[in-house]
Formats: sequence, structure tokens, C-alpha cells
Amino acid sequence: MIEVSGLTKRYRDITAIEDLTFQVSKGEVLGFLGPNGSGKSTTMRILTGFQPATSGTVKVAGFDVFEQPLEVKKRVGYLPENPPLYPDMTIRAYLRFVADLKGVPRKQIRDEVDRVARAAHVDHVMDRLIANVSKGYKQRVGIAQALIGSPDILILDEPTVGLDPSQILEVRDLIRSFKGKHTIILSTHIMQEVVATCDSVLVIARGRLRARDTLESLQQKHPGKSLEEIFLELTSNVRTEPGEQSQAA
Repeated sequence: MIEVSGLTKRYRDITAIEDLTFQVSKGEVLGFLGPNGSGKSTTMRILTGFQPATSGTVKVAGFDVFEQPLEVKKRVGYLPENPPLYPDMTIRAYLRFVADLKGVPRKQIRDEVDRVARAAHVDHVMDRLIANVSKGYKQRVGIAQALIGSPDILILDEPTVGLDPSQILEVRDLIRSFKGKHTIILSTHIMQEVVATCDSVLVIARGRLRARDTLESLQQKHPGKSLEEIFLELTSNVRTEPGEQSQAA
């Protein structure tokens, strides 16, 4: 479903990601792990067509992200770390607006908005202003907009950041409910998030690939260590090259 080969992004003399190569199978829920500043968000933005790469190739559902960006965007639902919400709009008006932007036929917009609202469990607050709902509900609205158009792939960048413990559990349950319906990449640096929702993991540090495996296999390769200890081991021994910036997005 997703094929990434030799993906590199440089900002003049700063390397955000370097030579990333990996694949994501249809229906897989992949945890995209890395410390803050490891290059996760940069990679997400490139995969979704919101940012160009310096070199490398990315194919989504067989379409080249750089050559056929509109075809890719039709098949990807994207939740950035900071959802692109308009606080002065009601949730209903906002989701209708996004549905129109995504090219949902006018006659189908009402049904599509109702569908994603039910899926994200915001159907009971549709006429409230986005400014007046909790951060947890704002995240749900962000997920709802990503679901519009029934995309094959969901890319979720830090979907529980800033939430309280109850809200985190609610969003994790919501993501789990999408298993089998979408291919999902969940970008996070929280190990509990991965254990709760993912089938496999991809670990990067300072823009470089450190591991790509199932959780079970990763633990077998590091016997006697917790997932947190494995993560620290994988991400703490990465060399910094001249001109590299460890604080890349």
C-alpha cells in the first residue's frame, strides 16, 4: 500500500531524514516511533504530499506522491499534529467544508458528514462551535475530517498529544476501531500508544531508520528488555554527521 525508497529531505545543510526505505502492507497498523526531532513529522508531510523531498521515491496505492499528488491525496486521510480546525465554525459546518474541499458530490455531503461524525463519536456535538469543545473533541474532529471520503490510508501524527488520560484512552479506542478498515500509520514517541494500537513498528532517530519489525519480533531480538528500554537503545546510539540537525521536525 505504501512504498518508500531512499527518501531524503535536506534544508540546506540540515538533514531532516536520510535514505529512508520501508513498506507498509494493506490493512497494517504501523507505529512510527522516534524521539522528538527525529524526522517523523517531516516524513508524514512528505508521504501525504504536503512537502517535497530532496530525493527518493514514495508510492501510495501505486501512485507516485510527487508525480500524481492529487491521486495520492484522494486515498489518504491525514491528521497533522495540530489539526487544521477553524474555531469559529461549528463541527457540522467544518466537516461539510472539508467534504466539499475533498470533492465529495454535493448530494452526498450530508450523509458523508453524518457517517464520519458517528465514526469519530462527535455526532452529538455537531452544532457546537469548535472553539467551545474540549481538546479531546477537537482531536476527534480532526480524525473525522481525515475519514472523509473513506480513504484507504490514515496517517495520524501524534493524535493524543496534549490530551488528558481519559481522552487518550478514548482516542486509542477510536483508532483501534479502524483496524481492518484502513491502512494506518500512527506517528508517536509513546510506547504505550504503540502497544495499545499497532501491529508493527518503524523506529527512526535523527532521520535514520533504526528498526522495522513486529512488536513480538522486536522483543525476541532484545530478550529481557522492556519496549521502552529497546526504544532507548535503538535511538540513543545514532551518530550525528556534520551538518545534521537532531531537532528536525
